[in-house]
Amino acid sequence: MNPDLVAIVPCEDYRPESCDAALNAVLEPLGGLQWVTPGMRIAIKANLVAAAKPEKAVTTHPALLTALTKLLIARGASVVIGDSPGNLFNATVLNRVYSVAGLEKAEAAGAELNRDFSEKEAYDADAVQAKTFSYTGWLDGVDAIINFCKLKSHGMMSLSAAAKNLFGVVPGTKKPEYHYRFPDPNDFADMIVDLDTYFAPVLHLCDAVVAMEGNGPTQGKPKQLGYLLASKNPHRLDVLAATLIGLTPSEIPTIAAANRRGFTPLTAEELTVAGDWKSFVRDDFELIRNRNSNLFVNGDTLFGRAAQGVLNVCLTSRPKVKRGACVGCGRCRDVCPAHAIEIVKGKAIIDRKYCIKCFCCQEFCPVGAMRVHRTAIARMLTH
Repeated sequence: MNPDLVAIVPCEDYRPESCDAALNAVLEPLGGLQWVTPGMRIAIKANLVAAAKPEKAVTTHPALLTALTKLLIARGASVVIGDSPGNLFNATVLNRVYSVAGLEKAEAAGAELNRDFSEKEAYDADAVQAKTFSYTGWLDGVDAIINFCKLKSHGMMSLSAAAKNLFGVVPGTKKPEYHYRFPDPNDFADMIVDLDTYFAPVLHLCDAVVAMEGNGPTQGKPKQLGYLLASKNPHRLDVLAATLIGLTPSEIPTIAAANRRGFTPLTAEELTVAGDWKSFVRDDFELIRNRNSNLFVNGDTLFGRAAQGVLNVCLTSRPKVKRGACVGCGRCRDVCPAHAIEIVKGKAIIDRKYCIKCFCCQEFCPVGAMRVHRTAIARMLTH
């Protein structure tokens, strides 16, 4: 069987019968769940970035997590579902996320919801960027990991899908530290690929029944797409996912980083796909194109470095406070790893001298007041 195969099947809604049928269909080209044996303990690493109701399209839908849980338990495995949201990694925060995100359905089906809040340290000599990193200890006690992501737009990476979902292994309050360690999107992307390689989930699934467009990954708009994706290779899955919503895969930093290591081609046409993927392509998905000038300027020469500096100013997206939307809660200030935000007269003010453009403020703003702002020149070049 081709380990790089990507499968796509329709799934029109989250009714139990739809989820059951779609999961079985998308797994079949990959050999189903034949690798699961009685007694295995399997972690489902979901996207549970925030306490959001399923209809908001922020998190992996509980109907799909429930359907997968039933399939795994039917093969004699035990199941634990978890993630580390962008907040404190403790029982108070996680129990609320589980409740609001509707995971009691998966728990009723036999899954355990993770309540091991230990943190561990790892060293990976083969990593490109993240040779040392912190991770959530619950993943140590499992025999295999299934990565079940949600298809969403993303402020910093443009795309949140299989590869980006593994950033959730980093404990919540430490995530901003990693943005500060790796402020360049290319370095941050290499760090994500390091995590993908280190934890090596046996299977990657993507919930694109209802995706998130616009101001993702937490404050965008639900978008009905109607399909599931599956692969044993997260980066090839992401190439197809990006193509389906109108993004150019080579412009996604995580995909470019994976391509440099030989993990994936850069076009969907080079993939081996089970399913009629071209019938799912959309041209009406509201995107975040966060171009980084490193992608098209040679910085090895004096002229190249000067040109790169100009392009960084002219093309690089940055967070911006939407007029009239900020409520002055201070969440952006608290999560900013560069301490570039103050609350002045009840409104967030960004100090551009210190902003590293990590978009933590945009990701965790509870009212969607922080937006990805693209310069006029960048908008002209991509239209």
